[in-house]
Amino acid sequence: MNRTDSIIPELCVHDGLASLEFYKRAFGAHEHKRMMTPDGAKLLHAELSVGGHRLVVFDEFSANERGTLRCPRTLGGTGVRLILQVDDADAVVQQAVAAGASVMIPVTKMFWGARYGKLEDPYGHEWGINQQLEELSAAEEAARAAQFFSNR
Repeated sequence: MNRTDSIIPELCVHDGLASLEFYKRAFGAHEHKRMMTPDGAKLLHAELSVGGHRLVVFDEFSANERGTLRCPRTLGGTGVRLILQVDDADAVVQQAVAAGASVMIPVTKMFWGARYGKLEDPYGHEWGINQQLEELSAAEEAARAAQFFSNR
């Protein structure tokens, strides 16, 4: 696991153990550590790696259980999107959908020089799947963005 990550996303979910299996099937995540509550009912903390980077997953806990974060199901949405930089966006999206993700935006060529699609996982978290095809200068990207948004 990459110990040099200086920002580690931590995802609050409504079914921690099932989410671990989903992330393994959908994104090829590797589980490195798992800690359950003493009664074994809830996931306190699980460390995964996705694409060589750390990700922590845990079950939602109520305020009475000293929980401070809420999962997307409780919130009715999420304020965060995780972006996966991949070599084959189509294959990753297909694999994630087969594991239970829903397509929000199909993979398509985007103005920033990538093939990009957006997914929602079964736990309400959004994932952007980005396959960078070309590196653009700031001017090239700005021109393409202007054209993209003028066509809307």
